[in-house]
Amino acid sequence: MSDLAVIRDGGVLIRDGKIDIVGASKEIEKNARDTEVIDAGGRVVLPGFVDAHTHLVFAGNRLDDFERRALGETYEKIAAAGGGIWSTVEKTRASSDVDLLAQANKHANWFLKSGTTMVEAKSGYGLTVEDELKILRVMRRLNQETRLEVVPTFLGAHSIPQEDRQSPQQYVDLVIKEMLPRVAAEKLAEFCDVFCERGYFDIEQSRQILTEAKKLGLKLRIHVDQLSNSGGAKLAAELKATTADHLEKTDQGGIAALKSADVQPVLLPGSVYALGSTSYPRAREMIDAGLALVIATDFNPGSSPTVSMPMILSLACTQMKMSPAEAITASTVNAAYSLDRGDKIGSLEPGKRANLSILDCEDYRELAYWFGFSQVHSVYVRGKCVHKNAETL
Repeated sequence: MSDLAVIRDGGVLIRDGKIDIVGASKEIEKNARDTEVIDAGGRVVLPGFVDAHTHLVFAGNRLDDFERRALGETYEKIAAAGGGIWSTVEKTRASSDVDLLAQANKHANWFLKSGTTMVEAKSGYGLTVEDELKILRVMRRLNQETRLEVVPTFLGAHSIPQEDRQSPQQYVDLVIKEMLPRVAAEKLAEFCDVFCERGYFDIEQSRQILTEAKKLGLKLRIHVDQLSNSGGAKLAAELKATTADHLEKTDQGGIAALKSADVQPVLLPGSVYALGSTSYPRAREMIDAGLALVIATDFNPGSSPTVSMPMILSLACTQMKMSPAEAITASTVNAAYSLDRGDKIGSLEPGKRANLSILDCEDYRELAYWFGFSQVHSVYVRGKCVHKNAETL
């Protein structure tokens, strides 16, 4: 994870939206006759960030929750009082697909401006059959209508709806018997996720849902060990999930289990920061164990309202003691592999999509060093410029 294979005075030749040649600029120039030349001016050129954990599609915001947390209330207390996930569910249910698409388009532009060219996006703010399908269909339209590439994940098991609180198994059965078959039949998602946590879905409920999802051809991701060490990492290993996400409370036994099953950890330091916690995941132990670590924003309206991968890099370095190089690897090529797209994106190599960003700095370490503002100069998806900052006057 520490070897970025930096090419000094390098260049990239792009043909038909894919990378054709990578190497020294002088060598590229020999093969670039009758080609548009973009001079990066000594700036850093990186693969576009791959954000492998977001909640992209939702309605409204959670400003009230934010203010209450600032005044000392906990995430759990706010949720118990009707805030948290449930407040976003109510707003999302009340929104039309047109309104959801408009807000999601705005979010997609935020990501592109921050240098992110692909995101994994989860449903989970509908919690009825039709509302979950509505969210996933909006994701499909985003893929058709925006430059941001979206990988859809079904997260119907995000929370037990208020109307099923007295009979949670009834909702689990709804997810298994009605939601999952519809999602699979319409090919609306590649992955299935579950929020496996105390007060949400326990180990057995999570196992039931994910086992059925796997039978229907969906790959697995799991929210685990965020608020308590409930054994979620071991469940992810048992089911051979692609990723286990959050892991704030995962111990050495959980890390060993992930390694034994080659499950990629997806760490979300933005949510730890935004919730005012200090319980960051054990990134160093995971890296030292040989795990292909991923970092992501967890963009959502409640616990991590940020699209900024550079901010996540800063948190990874300052709070989880990752090196700048490790953080870049975790937010590009490792993240691409966690989405089964490591052969297509995530690094600047011949044959891969020309998804890249030009950063207004001379050393890649500056991305995590300077924080609180954007260093993105321009962003390209499949070789086409999708964002360029206005030149400073």
